[in-house]
Amino acid sequence: MNTRATTVHLSPSEALTALRDAAPLVQCITNAVVTGFTANVLLAIGAAPAMCDLPGEAGMFAGLADGVLVNLGTPTAEQRDAAREAVRATSAWVLDPVAVGALPVRTALAAELLEHRPAIIRGNASEILALAGAGAGGRGVDATDGPDAAAPAARALAVRTGGVVAVSGPVDLVTDGERIVRIGGGDALLTRVTGGGCSLGAVMAAFLGVCAPLEAAVAASALYADASERAAALSSGPGSFAVAFLDALDATAASDLDARVALTAVAR
Repeated sequence: MNTRATTVHLSPSEALTALRDAAPLVQCITNAVVTGFTANVLLAIGAAPAMCDLPGEAGMFAGLADGVLVNLGTPTAEQRDAAREAVRATSAWVLDPVAVGALPVRTALAAELLEHRPAIIRGNASEILALAGAGAGGRGVDATDGPDAAAPAARALAVRTGGVVAVSGPVDLVTDGERIVRIGGGDALLTRVTGGGCSLGAVMAAFLGVCAPLEAAVAASALYADASERAAALSSGPGSFAVAFLDALDATAASDLDARVALTAVAR
């Protein structure tokens, strides 16, 4: 099994510098709607994307990759089998439980995959609540709850899996079951571009190649917040934002990230 997820503790700025130096290889078993955008996001941050989701290859590739994303947005039978292979071959993987709770096939698959202990679970508040058994899910892929409402469920999931849970929203919340970190900022135009949230999971998988899960999730969220604000300032709508966002991910200075992060609670 690939256990490349490192225990080195880095600040967001240090993590981004390390990622750009290392160019981690990221395997994506992901939503068919977002593969192109996800690949471009990974290239923009300095990672190397590989959309390897065929049964018979997925497990083999996961053993080589520095980080793996398993996104349940369009879980075909082949993708479900590929995901099962991949999570048995690596510990450096991210679960994105898209629309879990609202739809039965992916909900059952998410519960099965959860037993293989993802390093990071990334979702919106409604998805995290549903995955923890504390809610019924949102409106399809859209959340109907806020990150703070999902904080107890996120902490419980982190304790159960031994990993990290990242709840995306107006202020992102990341927890390892003990610490809770909030990352402010970002722009709402991210919610009007297909792949905005799905690609964040891939960025977290990239950071797993250079730092520990909590730091990976925090660094990815800080980078996303910074780049989305820069892109929105140059955009006239969702179309121009999508292009400007890729440019901003490439141009963001590592030194801009640390001020966005606040350790706001320590769980007892």
